[in-house]
Amino acid sequence: MANMSYCRFENTLGDLQDCQEALENIYEEIQGMSKYEKQSLTPFIELCKEIADNHDIEDIQELIDQNEDED
Repeated sequence: MANMSYCRFENTLGDLQDCQEALENIYEEIQGMSKYEKQSLTPFIELCKEIADNHDIEDIQELIDQNEDED
């Protein structure tokens, strides 16, 4: 089930942290992964890189700060 827009980043952050931990232990983790999980590893990393490359953290933080000022 997809995350609701009001909590997608909050919920996904925990999942990404779990994925990062699994990648840090990939030699142990990969043995327990299904074929589909293994096939998703490379696209997952590519997407993370694309997100990081396309979104400047300072710009995002500035938008957050501006939005909080408007609340």
